[in-house]
Amino acid sequence: MTEGRDSQTLRTVLVVVGLIFMFGVGLLMRLWPSGWQWQPNQPEYEQMFMGVYATLGVFLLIASRNPTAHRSLIAFAAWSSLVHAGIMGVQAIRDTAERGHLMGDVPALAIVGVVLLVLAPKTTSLGQT
Repeated sequence: MTEGRDSQTLRTVLVVVGLIFMFGVGLLMRLWPSGWQWQPNQPEYEQMFMGVYATLGVFLLIASRNPTAHRSLIAFAAWSSLVHAGIMGVQAIRDTAERGHLMGDVPALAIVGVVLLVLAPKTTSLGQT
């Protein structure tokens, strides 16, 4: 893949993930609670969760305009998604009532993290993008 094609793919991924973080997470929590919502329902937690992810989504949309200038944000979105997926995966394995997350948000966040890391703008040996 060429540099320009990689950049366009990353821009597209940033827009898609940004929109999903802004609007899709809350929708998925309502449509597929066993895969996206911890039980019993905790509205205060959900509001905080959706607020954080919606904010990250807005910034990913901004980053899509110039990914190289926003490399650290992309890295944060990738690594925080992987850490979130890992912690939730362990919790879902330990709590049999939450096993649906192993088919819902856990793999979704892991995929987001891996894709963003693979597509993230590379740095030079001097740490510059």
